[in-house]
Amino acid sequence: MDRKLFKSILFIVTYTLLLALVLLRIDTIFAMLGSLLGLLGPLFIGFGIAFVLNRPCQFFFRHYHKALGKDDPEAGRGLAVLTSYVMLLLLIAAVFSFVLPKLGESIQLFASQLNGYVANLQVWVNSLAEHLHLTDLDLINFSSLRTYLNGMLETVLSTLGNAAPHLINFTGGIISGIVTLVLAIVFSIYMLGGRETLLAQSRRILSAYIPPKPAAMILDVVHLTADTFTNFVSGQLTEACILGGLCALGMLFIQPDYAALIGVIIGVSALIPVAGAYIGAILSAFLLLMVSPIRALIFLIFLIILQQIEGNVIYPRVVGTSIGLPGIWVLTAVTVGGGLFGLVGVLFSVPITSVLYTLVKRDVRKRLRTSRETTSIE
Repeated sequence: MDRKLFKSILFIVTYTLLLALVLLRIDTIFAMLGSLLGLLGPLFIGFGIAFVLNRPCQFFFRHYHKALGKDDPEAGRGLAVLTSYVMLLLLIAAVFSFVLPKLGESIQLFASQLNGYVANLQVWVNSLAEHLHLTDLDLINFSSLRTYLNGMLETVLSTLGNAAPHLINFTGGIISGIVTLVLAIVFSIYMLGGRETLLAQSRRILSAYIPPKPAAMILDVVHLTADTFTNFVSGQLTEACILGGLCALGMLFIQPDYAALIGVIIGVSALIPVAGAYIGAILSAFLLLMVSPIRALIFLIFLIILQQIEGNVIYPRVVGTSIGLPGIWVLTAVTVGGGLFGLVGVLFSVPITSVLYTLVKRDVRKRLRTSRETTSIE
């Protein structure tokens, strides 16, 4: 038998046996992969922390490097990592010290006055029905809404109030979480501090095991993906913080009791591309509608103006470049990603689609350019 044919048959048989083994033991393989991913959890979390802190770290490193000179770049890198973590800790401390207490007060106030708000909403709807001569609206009864909101708010408040005792009971879970967090922070420090070394080692490994042309393509895709995700994450976080903060300031003049609550709702919903603005506006307006329809209308007008200023003036100046994805594809990505993978799909579908869109656009341009050159030669 020909040696080449024998190798081909052997390869096919081996591939078939391996495929059959995988299909027969698919549950065991998935369980092993799940266990492996669980063990690598601190590494993934550390990579996420390093990814978020990478841009601030690079910003501080440039300034420290310029101030300290080029003689000691390691000192500048260490100071940049330290400054980035101090900034993150101060931000977390500010959230727990100022935002969360105000948010809890707003929720408690809303829960204590919920019955009166629902009664006001019922009276307002009935008067509107009488004014418009719409008898169908008379059948609307908000007693079930009152019961549902009361139950939901009691659940939230009891969860917040009983969080500490429950955490104390689950000592093992706390210890495991602390160990995971500490390991993740250590991994992120190594990744941020040794960024250049890790990148150089990755390039060398890629060049050693993969031919030059595929290696260059892989590096190009990795750079494009990293830039796209960095722009997207920094852009969404910046937009959420600016929009939520400005909305909370504006609410001090509209309904100061719920400034923190509505600011958090608008800020969190702004993390969701496209649909987040509508979700936050509808939820906040509904809350204010039960307090006063006039204030709800004023809030909607204020939010529309604020979003126009933030989107056209503040966001381009603070964030700079966008991810370069047309609006129709952003909406498509959010819809498909949310339908397939839920909230995770909504958050990550846009940058993934942007990367695919850019790669397809480059390939189309390359093919059209080649086609024109071939036509001109003929």
